[in-house]
Amino acid sequence: MSQTAALRLRQAIARTEDATRERVPSGRCPEDADDVLGTFATDGALGFDPFPFLEALHDTGSRAVVIGQVAGIMHGSTELTGDLDLLWDGTPDEAHALRDALARSGCVELPDLRRSQVAYKVAGASGDLCTPALPWGAMDVTPCLTSAEITGDPAGFTIRYAALDDLILMRRALGRPKDHRRAGELAQLRTARGLAG
Repeated sequence: MSQTAALRLRQAIARTEDATRERVPSGRCPEDADDVLGTFATDGALGFDPFPFLEALHDTGSRAVVIGQVAGIMHGSTELTGDLDLLWDGTPDEAHALRDALARSGCVELPDLRRSQVAYKVAGASGDLCTPALPWGAMDVTPCLTSAEITGDPAGFTIRYAALDDLILMRRALGRPKDHRRAGELAQLRTARGLAG
């Protein structure tokens, strides 16, 4: 199993730490992110480290899929972020695994997983937990759960993340300025890899 995507993410987290080392907290949380700069410009980027939660997801048997800019980074995007968004199937079994992973990762207030989108916060990361019931423009994101890619982290766990084509479609369906920009970057990466192959 390839470790490339996990290593890209580890490198991005190190870059995030370097880029924010001198940054003073502004009081802006990831929910305050604008549609252009995204969550890297918020306090979510300070101390951002999704790996403990990603490992907990693996340990609890969760099949949640990393989406958003973290997935973009895993495909080679150079834009940094300050949150970790996940897509999950909304089933009771998966809700149990998610709750367990959240609790293991220091979540003080467990989110209401009956909702199609809910914010969460754990040690080192925060973001949204989304199910396919969440309106995603004209896109049905259900197939993204089964077409997800898997990477192995050097620490010994696996991470499921949205496939490149799915992520591009998700970005275009959301349609915010940052989504169009990031979809364009991902499309260029796809083209470059196609030419290289």
